[in-house]
Amino acid sequence: MTSRDSAASEITPEVLLRAYACGIFPMAESADDPTLFWVEPELRGVIPLDGFRVASRLARTVRSDAFSVTVDKAFKAVMAGCAAPQPGRDDTWINKRIRELYFGLHEMGHCHSVEVWQNGDLVGGLYGVSLGRAFFGESMFHHARDASKVALVHLVARLIVGGFELLDTQYVTEHLRSFGAVEIPRRRYRTLLDKAIAGEPADFLRWPADQPRSGEDALAVIASRA
Repeated sequence: MTSRDSAASEITPEVLLRAYACGIFPMAESADDPTLFWVEPELRGVIPLDGFRVASRLARTVRSDAFSVTVDKAFKAVMAGCAAPQPGRDDTWINKRIRELYFGLHEMGHCHSVEVWQNGDLVGGLYGVSLGRAFFGESMFHHARDASKVALVHLVARLIVGGFELLDTQYVTEHLRSFGAVEIPRRRYRTLLDKAIAGEPADFLRWPADQPRSGEDALAVIASRA
């Protein structure tokens, strides 16, 4: 289900948070389209945090710390990377208004980025919205093999440590399915969402951002929930 909004300027970060709490999120037709529309999929993609799968080859890469991983160090750069064309994706739904809104959420402490670096260069990352004990993954990118996958592994470990219950991926791709992503009906999703945003919120920064964690740390946390 979609609902087009003809006055995107009326959407604020606060309105955006309320929308997420109701199970809807905004998109744009393209990077050049100034309008936004609301989306509420009939089937929602989620990755169960106790069912997250890491392939053995990827686990070796994560464990090697061939990449360094940071959090909230280069939020705007990660959004720019997600908005840029990728192999097999010439256009993007991340327009100027989307960038402004999510940076507003970032400044409020409700939107976070995970950055992956190689030789001092940003080669991958992801960003998403934190609300209650739910994390809504928005987009990811990579310029080096496995960089976005490493970001996802570190994200999941951080969510487990922080006390999150729900990792929303919006949709399920074959790439995400390999990590354990599943589709659930809207009604089931809303039940999980309502539970995740009620009560004591999770803490995305329980692992402090200024204390980077190793790949071994991340894999150990994930294994503890398997």
